[in-house]
Amino acid sequence: MNIQALMKQAQSLQKDMMNAKKELDAMEFTGESSLVTVVVKGDKTLSSVKIKDLSSFDKEDVELLEDMIVVAMNDALKKIDAAYEDKMGKYGNAIPSFF
Repeated sequence: MNIQALMKQAQSLQKDMMNAKKELDAMEFTGESSLVTVVVKGDKTLSSVKIKDLSSFDKEDVELLEDMIVVAMNDALKKIDAAYEDKMGKYGNAIPSFF
């Protein structure tokens, strides 16, 4: 195999991977629990937190609200990880073909 062709293929793969990562980083993922909705960007930065129905929430029960935020955040982070695996996983399979 021609080493220049191999290098060109590797550079093309790297460019495709970087473009896919930029696309994923710009996406927003929503995580939800029964009381809270969070929006997290693909680079795992928190964009917003919304409490759904504060009127039915006992203001003294802060621990429940904190737990619901954790559940919603974990839901959003799982969605980000799944999107990365879906979009970037194909590149991991392509790399062994170089060797």
